[in-house]
Amino acid sequence: MKKKPALLEETITKNSIQFVKTKIQNLRSSHGWDHVLRVTLLSRKIAEIENADQFVTKISSILHDVAREIEDNSNGEICHAEIGSKIAYDFLIKQGLDEYRSNKIAMCINTHRFRTNNAPSSIEAKVLYDADKLDSIGAIGIGRAFLFSGEVGAKLYNPDIDIYSTKAYSEEDTAYREFIFKLQHIKNRIITPEGKRIAEGRHQFMIQFFNHLQSEIIGEE
Repeated sequence: MKKKPALLEETITKNSIQFVKTKIQNLRSSHGWDHVLRVTLLSRKIAEIENADQFVTKISSILHDVAREIEDNSNGEICHAEIGSKIAYDFLIKQGLDEYRSNKIAMCINTHRFRTNNAPSSIEAKVLYDADKLDSIGAIGIGRAFLFSGEVGAKLYNPDIDIYSTKAYSEEDTAYREFIFKLQHIKNRIITPEGKRIAEGRHQFMIQFFNHLQSEIIGEE
C-alpha cells in the first residue's frame, strides 16, 4: 500500500536529514550540519517568494552537500555537486519518491556549485544556488571565513605576505584573502530577485566589516 503524498514527503524529509548527517559528520565545522540547516531555511524563504516548489527546494537543500566529504578526500578531484546528485537520486528513488521529482532534486544539487557552464536552470535550482552562496557572505560569511582559516591553521591576518601570491586551503588562506578573492564577488553572481535583495544587505555589511578590520590592523580607526 502506497503512502499518502504528505506522509511520504514527511518520511523522506526525516530520512534525508538522517542520511546526510551520517555523510557529513566528519566534515570541518564550516561545512557542517549548521550550514546545511541555514541553507535549507533560507531556500524556503526564497522559494516562497519566487514561487518555487517547496518540497523540491527543501530536499535539495538538505542533500546538497551529501558528497562533500568525498570531494575533500579526493583533494578536489571529484566534484561533490556532480557525484552528490547521483547519490541523492538513488537515495530518493529507494525512498519511494517519483522519478520526476527525484531527477529534479538531483539536477538542483548538480548545478548548485556552478563553477563551469553547468548553470542552474529551474527555479528550484536557482533558489538552492542562491541560498548556498548567500550563506558565504554577510555576518555568517564573515564568521565562516574566520572559522575556515582557523581550521587550516591560518593567522587572523597576515600583513607580511602578498595575498595575490598565496594559495587557497593553506596556512596563508586568511579570512581577508577569502574576502578579496571570493566573497566580495558573490553578490554579482546571485540569480533570483529575492536572492539579490538579501545579497545587497549582506554584501554592504561585509564591506564595512573588512574596511574597519583593515583600519584596526594598521591603527587608523
